[in-house]
Amino acid sequence: MDVTTQDLASLALARAAWPRAPKQVWLVAIAAGIIADLDAFSTWISASAYLAWHRTYTHSLPAAIFFAALCAVTYHFVGTKDLHAEFSAADAFAMALAAACLHLTLDVCGTQGALLFWPFSSRRFALDWAVEFDPLIMTMFLAALLLPELLHLVSSEIGARDKRPRGRIAARVAFVVILIYLGVRANFHGNVIALLSSRTYHGEVVDRVGAFPARFSPFEWSCVVDTARSVQTLSVMEGPVESFDPESAETQFKPEPSPSLEAAQKTTAAERFLRFAQFPKASVESAPDGTVVVLRDLKAAATDETAHEVAAVIHLDKSHQVTSQRIAWAGRVSEE
Repeated sequence: MDVTTQDLASLALARAAWPRAPKQVWLVAIAAGIIADLDAFSTWISASAYLAWHRTYTHSLPAAIFFAALCAVTYHFVGTKDLHAEFSAADAFAMALAAACLHLTLDVCGTQGALLFWPFSSRRFALDWAVEFDPLIMTMFLAALLLPELLHLVSSEIGARDKRPRGRIAARVAFVVILIYLGVRANFHGNVIALLSSRTYHGEVVDRVGAFPARFSPFEWSCVVDTARSVQTLSVMEGPVESFDPESAETQFKPEPSPSLEAAQKTTAAERFLRFAQFPKASVESAPDGTVVVLRDLKAAATDETAHEVAAVIHLDKSHQVTSQRIAWAGRVSEE
């Protein structure tokens, strides 16, 4: 999920689970809830750094424990004695760990996912239920935080006094509604995956399929179907209005096996790229001095994440020997 949603989610969590915590402690939840997204700064370094760092090492359960401990230690040394008497460092650790784990949970529900069990496993977990910036999820968190404050202002104007902690019920209702929403999205996603897997595409049997939520419609899914000779992309509607036509799929044929392609796939750049690419598609083009092989992940286009799409670019000479290899921004490859 985007940073703003993660920020609001952390605040809502603090209000739902620790409603009587001092407001100063909310900073602990916010810090723990967004610190993992520091890996986004890798976009300023290079495409290679982005591939290595984005949603990888900082987005894992061991990292969440480390960040929670860091926040708790900082709170221990920065907080006053009066604050510690009201909310201990152990409480701060529990809040920070919950916020960090909530961050991972929301990211796993999205399309980019997270390496939850790094360094023990490099498997990326992504459920593909929601877009990275989901208006409904953000609206629910905003409502949970703002409505109690608005109601408090109204009640204070008429002289009413309420000593109960504000926002607890609203925050809990927001989490329940979001949980139901994600459950519906999960059901839609499962239906679309089953539908895609049950058909043939231009006479070809399915190897793998992927369904990714569209940015502006909760019922539309951008889908990718991988077959032996091609990669198919199409849109599917699931929900009140269903629409599915396998013949409408846009076909991109895979290149024929060749010495250049085989050599390119053995390079370090290709191995790094293929380790994380879900639907890789190679293109082989002739160049004055040999061949250029470009590896791209068609999931990027399906999820509308082309702004930070990376590609592996391998140059080979006429003897099929690798002359250069790199991880590059896919949008700039066509400009070169």
